[in-house]
Amino acid sequence: MQTEQKKFSFNDILYKCQDGVATITINRPSRMNAMSCDTVAEISRALSLSATDQSVGVIVITGSGNRAFCVGGDLEWEADGGLEGLTYTLGDEIVSHPKPIIARVDGYAIGGGNHLAYFCDFTIASDKSIFAQNGPKIGAPVGGYVVAHSASIVGHKRAREMWMLCRHYTASQALEWGLVNAVVAAEDLDSEVKRWCDELLTISPTSLRGLKLCFRKQMEPYLDLNIVEVMNEISPDFFSSGENQEGIQAFIEKRPADFSRWR
Repeated sequence: MQTEQKKFSFNDILYKCQDGVATITINRPSRMNAMSCDTVAEISRALSLSATDQSVGVIVITGSGNRAFCVGGDLEWEADGGLEGLTYTLGDEIVSHPKPIIARVDGYAIGGGNHLAYFCDFTIASDKSIFAQNGPKIGAPVGGYVVAHSASIVGHKRAREMWMLCRHYTASQALEWGLVNAVVAAEDLDSEVKRWCDELLTISPTSLRGLKLCFRKQMEPYLDLNIVEVMNEISPDFFSSGENQEGIQAFIEKRPADFSRWR
C-alpha cells in the first residue's frame, strides 16, 4: 500500500517523501541546477529531515529537468566572492547520513555536481549524462576531502586525471571507472532508480547504518581536510590575487584562461 506523500517548502530545492523514499531535487533548471550557498544549505536541511523521519528508508538526490543533474557552483555567486571562506560539508553529511542515498543523474554532473554524485552511496545515470570536474580550469579554489575521496573511488591515476585535466567523461566511461553504479536509457532512469530503492527498502536499516559507518571510518583520515585550510596553506591571498577572477571571466567570455603569471 502506498504511503501518503509529504512535501516541504524550500526555495532552491524540492523535497518530498513517499513510499519510504525522500527525494531531494535541485530546482534551478534555468541555471542548470547550479548551486549557491543557499542551495547547499537547503540540501543539508533536507538531509537532516530525512535522517530523523522514520517513514524514510532511502534518499534520492536529483536535478530538475533533463539537461543537468547539477553543474556545480553558480558562477554569478562565485564571482561575487561566494566561495571565499566557505567550508563545504555536504559530502561529509552524505557519508555520515544513517540511510542510503542514491544520486539520480540525467545530464551534466559537473564540478560540485560531480562530487555530489560520487559522494552518494549509489549513482544511477542516464546514458546521456556527462561527468567532469571544472574548478581548476576556471581558477576556482579546490581541495579538501572532496578531492581525497575521489582517489578512493576511481584510484589515484584516474582521480588525478579527472581533477587536474578537467576532461568530460561519458556515462559509459564513468561506469567503467566505477564512478557510477548503473547506466540506463533516459526513459528508463526513474524505473531503474525505483528498482534500487525498492531493493534497499528490503534490507535491515540497522545493518545499512552499520555498513555506512564502516565506510565512513575508512574515510576519517581525510574527512577533516577542508578547502579553507588547503587554500590558506598554498595561497593565503588567492581571492585577492586575481587568479580566480581571471578563470571566471575567461569562462564567461568563452576564451582560454591565462594563468601564466600565477605559476
